[in-house]
Amino acid sequence: MSDFLNKDNNIGKINIDYSEFSQIENETKAINSISELKEDEIETLHSVGINFQDYSDTGKFLMYGVDVFSLTPKIPGVEIIPLKAALLIYPEIKEKYYFKAVNKDQDEFTKTAFEKEQNGYFIHVKKNVKVKDPLHTALFMHREMSTMCIHNIVVLEEGAQLHLITGCASGCTIQGGLHIAVSELFVGKGAKLISTMIHNWGPDFVVQPRTATIVEKSGTFVSNYYSVKPPKVIQTNPFTHLKGKNSNAKYMTVIASLPDTYNDIGGTVLMEGENSGAELVARAVNHGGTVIQNGLLIGAAKNARAHVDCSGLMLSDRGYIEAIPGLRAVHPDARMSHEAAIGKIDIGEVNYLQSKGLDEMQAIALIVRGFLDIGIEVEGLEPELEKTIQEIAELSGHGEE
Repeated sequence: MSDFLNKDNNIGKINIDYSEFSQIENETKAINSISELKEDEIETLHSVGINFQDYSDTGKFLMYGVDVFSLTPKIPGVEIIPLKAALLIYPEIKEKYYFKAVNKDQDEFTKTAFEKEQNGYFIHVKKNVKVKDPLHTALFMHREMSTMCIHNIVVLEEGAQLHLITGCASGCTIQGGLHIAVSELFVGKGAKLISTMIHNWGPDFVVQPRTATIVEKSGTFVSNYYSVKPPKVIQTNPFTHLKGKNSNAKYMTVIASLPDTYNDIGGTVLMEGENSGAELVARAVNHGGTVIQNGLLIGAAKNARAHVDCSGLMLSDRGYIEAIPGLRAVHPDARMSHEAAIGKIDIGEVNYLQSKGLDEMQAIALIVRGFLDIGIEVEGLEPELEKTIQEIAELSGHGEE
């Protein structure tokens, strides 16, 4: 029995030799324009909800290795530019936003981003500008065993609204690499930011995102995360500071864990604003990897309210799911709750669906699809993402590969 209690004896711990990855990419441009993307690269970007053939007024941004390509927004009051250029154009960014939400000394990855960052995007939505259509950004790695190290900053002024869709992916023939991403998000008074992140990585990638969000009075932040093709290792614990009165945050996470992958996906929300609220909802389907669902809500204000909901389906006798729904009340008026559930598919439900004419694989796929449907706000996503989500459910019907 001790073998099951010691994670060192299974795939719960993966040692990574970071020396196998190359230094920050520094080659000359691989492509000169978005139109020169290869057909399979375009398809991969579509699978994470990004379409660069749609020249919408909202604008586009692509990081292709170290190269940056963007389509300037045609909407007054909206801009998206490379971070390096933004720091030159707007020197005040350094003082107001640059490593102000994320601590540059947090760990080895934030230190690397601070010391060697190559680029990223700066998005700014001015006061009371409400962007109707989603803004698409993509971070694409096209070289084997390379390193991408980026820093993104998003600023929404008072009353602004934006849905930001970001696809992180690798070329279909690329097996591995190291992806480090620092993202700092600032949601102003009465503003609303929906951030939808979709991951599609090669089997040997290591992904280390570091994200922090600051939300002012009556502001709203919604984080949607889909892992449609997980990397070998991903470790992240995004932090949100509900700083203002009546501010809100919601995390919606869907993970498909494949054999021998390690997925440590968390979320921490500090509620310091009176009447602030937070909700963390996570769903994991495990085919033989490791899933750690960390959620910590800290109630530090009058009438702070919070709920954590972590659920997992075990579809293999390998690997494990560990759900850690955490609550910490440091104010007597905080109201907080949590729930967690891990199990396997109910054979009774499968038999019922088979009695209605479905075969076993179709029945399991339908059940998994319903399990993963947690009401994520995905307006504006490409239909290819819907197809990818369906493939996750169909994979479950086939069992472990």
